[in-house]
Amino acid sequence: MADEPMTRRIARFATSARFEDVPADVRDTLKIRLLDALGCAIGALDGPPIAILREDLAEFGGPPLVSLIGGGRTSPYEAALYNGALVRYLDFNDSYIAPGETFHPSDNIGAVLAAAEYRDLPGSELLTAIGVAYQVQCRLGEEGAVRWRHFDHTTHAGYAAGAGVSRALRLDVDQASHALAMAGTALNALRVTRTALSHWKGLAYPYAAAATTHLAFLAARGLTGPLGALDGRKGLMEAVSGRFEVDWENEGFDRIRRTFVKRFNAEVHSQSALEAALELRAEHGLHGADIASVELDTFDVAYDIIGGGSDGDKTRITTKEEADHSLLYLLAVGLLDGQVLPAQYAPERIVADDVQSLLGRVQIRAESGYTERFPEELGCRLRIRLNDGTVLEREKRDYAGHWRRPADWTSALAKFTSLTERFLTPRLRDEIAECVRNVDERPTSALTDLLRQVSGDAKADDRSS
Repeated sequence: MADEPMTRRIARFATSARFEDVPADVRDTLKIRLLDALGCAIGALDGPPIAILREDLAEFGGPPLVSLIGGGRTSPYEAALYNGALVRYLDFNDSYIAPGETFHPSDNIGAVLAAAEYRDLPGSELLTAIGVAYQVQCRLGEEGAVRWRHFDHTTHAGYAAGAGVSRALRLDVDQASHALAMAGTALNALRVTRTALSHWKGLAYPYAAAATTHLAFLAARGLTGPLGALDGRKGLMEAVSGRFEVDWENEGFDRIRRTFVKRFNAEVHSQSALEAALELRAEHGLHGADIASVELDTFDVAYDIIGGGSDGDKTRITTKEEADHSLLYLLAVGLLDGQVLPAQYAPERIVADDVQSLLGRVQIRAESGYTERFPEELGCRLRIRLNDGTVLEREKRDYAGHWRRPADWTSALAKFTSLTERFLTPRLRDEIAECVRNVDERPTSALTDLLRQVSGDAKADDRSS
C-alpha cells in the first residue's frame, strides 16, 4: 500500500482504529489529557476572545445540533471552533515536543468532541477518535516538521483533526481520504502566528480544526479533494516539509505516552525553568526586592521562541499573548508571585512596575549542552543573583508533568479543580471528572450534557441547586 497517497493511508489508519487497539495505559493517559483540556476550557470561559466568539455565535450560530461548553448548542463546525478556542485560550493545555516542532495535541479535542456528539458515539469511540488525532499529529510533527520553513504547526490540523473527526463521524476510507485531502490543501498556516502575537495565537488551530470538520461533512456527501495533498506533485512535501515517510499500515498509539501536561500556565519550553525558579523562591524565602539579576542557560528552541532569539524581542510585554510567550516575563512574575497561573495575565499585573522592572534584569542564553539533549530533556540552569552578592543556582532536565515525570489522575484533578472553581459547583465538578474517568463506559452525550451545564457563576448554581 506504500504506493497509495499518504492521505489515503492516514485515512485507513483512522477509520479502522478500534478501542481495543488502544493499550490500557494509553487509554488512561487520554482520560487525563481530556480532563486537563476540559479544565483549561472551563477556566477560559471569561477570556476576551471567547466573548467575541459568543457574540458572533449569537448572531450567526448554526442549528442547535451539538453542545457548547458553558451552555447552548450550535452546528458541529461552530462548536469545534468555540470549544477548541476554550481549550486553547489559556495556553495551559498539553504539549508534544518533536525535534523540529512543538504543538498541543488537545487542540483536536473540540472538533472530535463535536463530531462524536453529532454521531451519538459511545465514549469508547470518542476516546479512540481523540487517540487517532493525537497519534497523527505527533507523527507528522516528528517526520514532517514545517517550522523550519516558517510555517506553523497548525498546518498539520487538516490531517490530525481530519483523522480524528473522520473516525468520530464513522466515515469510510474514501470519504476520510478526501476530507484530509481538502483540509490539508487548504489549511497551510504561517509561522507569523507565533512571532507577531495576537488573539490568533490561540485561535489558529481551533479555526483550522473547525474548517476541517466542515470539510469532513462535505466529504461524507461526496465532495472530493486532491489526494496528493501530502506526497503528490506540488503537495506539502514538495512545497514545504521535504520528503518523509510513516508506516501508517503498522501505526499504533505509542506517541500518546510522550505527550505531557503543563504545570505552569506558560509556554511549554519554560516549564523546567519555572519549576527551578519557584523552588528557589520557596526554599530561600525570596522577595522581588532581594533580586539583582536572573540568568538562564537553556536549549536553543526555548531561547528562539520565548527567550528573545529568532522569534523576536521578549522585553516589551503588554498583552496576555506576549506575556505567556516571554520567558523573561514568566521568570519575573513567577519569582514575584510564587506562581504562574491565569491570575498572572491580568492586564494590570502584566504592566505593573515590579514585574516590568524585574523582567528587564533577566538574561536568557542558549547553551549547546542543553540543546544537544533537547527534546529528550528540557534542560536548563538558573542563577539568581541577590543584592547581597549571594548566587542561588538550580539545574533541571524536566519538570513535574513532563512525560519523564508524568501527571497522574490525582494531579490532573487538582489542576482541573483549580482552573474551574469559579465556574463549577463541587457537585458538577465531581460529575464531570467522574464522567471523564469512566468515559469509555458512557455515551459521549453524558459528558456533553454536563458541559452544557457549566455556568459563569458557580455560586448562583449553588443557590439554584
